[in-house]
Amino acid sequence: MTVTTQASSNERLLTPGEVAALFRVDPKTVTRWASAGRIGSIRTPGGHRRFRESEVRSMLAELTSEATLPPSRP
Repeated sequence: MTVTTQASSNERLLTPGEVAALFRVDPKTVTRWASAGRIGSIRTPGGHRRFRESEVRSMLAELTSEATLPPSRP
C-alpha cells in the first residue's frame, strides 16, 4: 500500500535501512514488502520510500508477540 500523501508533521519517517535494521533483514526486503502491500510507505518528492515509525513499531510488536506465544494445544 503506497501512500503519496504527506505524513503529519510530528510523525517520524524511517528509511528502508532503518526499518531493515529493526527487523534484521536487508533493505531490499523492506522495499519488496512495501511493493507487495505488507507495509505502507510514503514517497518523497525524489521518489524514495519512507515508512511511518508508528506503523513499523506496531508491525514489529505484533510479529514479536506472535513469536513469543506458547504453542496452542490441540
